[in-house]
Amino acid sequence: MPETYVLIIIAMGMVTFIPRWLPLFVLTKYALPGWFKEWLALIPAAVLSALLLPALVTGGDPRQFDILRPELWVAVPTFIFALVTKSLGGTVVVGMVLFWLSGKLL
Repeated sequence: MPETYVLIIIAMGMVTFIPRWLPLFVLTKYALPGWFKEWLALIPAAVLSALLLPALVTGGDPRQFDILRPELWVAVPTFIFALVTKSLGGTVVVGMVLFWLSGKLL
């Protein structure tokens, strides 16, 4: 049985490693066009938006559009703070404090 676990762990490592290593290995041999690099830079923001927006503007079971969610009202000033300061740590602290305050006030 322990040999099976070792093989499973090795296989899981390969399944995780190969999809990350292969593009890196192939793309380091080529110079990517500027427009493609700019497009790739937008992917993290697009993924984060796709993950956050439904949680900020929908609630209940079944999910319904709800613009009065406290999470949305906390996210707006936190987002503005992030844009102005460009500080990750400060943004996290501001978001946590505002979320705590919204729980106390609402």
